[in-house]
Amino acid sequence: MGGKRLRERDEVWLPSRMAPREGQRLVEVHVEGYDDVAFWRGIFDGFENERVIFEISVPPRPDLAKGKRVVMDMIPESGPGLLLCVDSDFDYLFGGGTHQSRRVLEAKYLFHTYAYATENYLCWAPALHNVCTKATKNDTRVFDFERFLGEYSRAVYPAFAWYVWSAQAGDEHIFRLVDFKNTVRLNYLEVQDNGRATLEWLRGNVQRRVHSLESHYPQRKGEVERFMRTVVCTHEVTPDNTYLFMHGHTLLDNVVMPMLNAVCDKLRQMAGNRIQASAQRGVAYANEVSNYRNALMSVRDTLVYNELYKGCPLYRRLHGDIASVLRREGLIG
Repeated sequence: MGGKRLRERDEVWLPSRMAPREGQRLVEVHVEGYDDVAFWRGIFDGFENERVIFEISVPPRPDLAKGKRVVMDMIPESGPGLLLCVDSDFDYLFGGGTHQSRRVLEAKYLFHTYAYATENYLCWAPALHNVCTKATKNDTRVFDFERFLGEYSRAVYPAFAWYVWSAQAGDEHIFRLVDFKNTVRLNYLEVQDNGRATLEWLRGNVQRRVHSLESHYPQRKGEVERFMRTVVCTHEVTPDNTYLFMHGHTLLDNVVMPMLNAVCDKLRQMAGNRIQASAQRGVAYANEVSNYRNALMSVRDTLVYNELYKGCPLYRRLHGDIASVLRREGLIG
C-alpha cells in the first residue's frame, strides 16, 4: 500500500490504492462529484467477486475539475478498465435528439441514471415512509407518500412538459429553470387529508404558469404536445411518475424535504404525546423523554443514506445495463 505511482493520464502523483488480490482485476469508475460516490458504490458493490473489484472516484485531475462534462470528456479513454457514470439529466428523454444526448446514449462504457439524477432515486416514493420511521422512531402511517407523489406528478406534468421541450429545443429562455422551480416547489405541506390543500394550491400555480406560456407562445403548444407523446411512448415517462424525471435538486430540496419535515414533525409530536400521556413522572419520565430525543436522527441524513430505491424499475434497468457490460467483458458470470 505504501509508495506513490504516476498515472500517465493526469500526470499527478497519487497514493497507490490497496492492491487487488491475486487474480482480481481493479476497474476504475469515475463519477460526476463527491455526492455521487455513495450511490454508485451501492451499485458496484453487488458486482464485486473474486475476479473484479471497483474503485469509485471523481476524475483525478490536477485542476480538480469535476462534473458531467469532465466525465464525458473521458469517453475516448473509457473501456473495460475505466467505466464512466453520469446523471441522465434530460439526455435519456431526448433520445439522441441532441449532440450530448447521442454521446450519452451511444457511449459503450458510460452508464446514466435514467432518472434525472441520483437525487431522484433518493426520493422514490415507496421508500419514504421507512425514512420517516428511522428518523422519528415512529412507524405510524400518517401520510401516503406514493399517492401524494403520484398526484404531485400529475399536477406538475403540464409545466414539466414545457420545460423539457424548451430544453430539448434549445429555447430554455422560454421556460427558465428558476421559473420551473418556482412553479413546482412546495412552500409548505398540509399533512391533513394527505396534502390535499397543498396540491390544490400547486395545481393553481401550475395552471397559471402554463396559461402564461401558452399565451406568449401559442405556436409552440402543438410542438410541446407532440414531443411529449414521443417521450411518454418511448421513455417510460407518465404523468404519474414525472417526479423521477424532473430536476433532481428541485425535487429533493423544494418538494421532498419539506414533505418529509412536515410528516416527521407530526410523527415526533405523536410520539411525544404518547410519552406525555404515560402515568410515569419524575426521573423515569425525564429518562424516557431523553432516550427518545437521543434516538432521533436527522431527516436529511436518513434520506441520503437510504438505499430502498433499489426496488425502483429505473434502477433495476440501470443495474441490468451494468451487468450486461461486465458479463460481456467476462468480469461476472
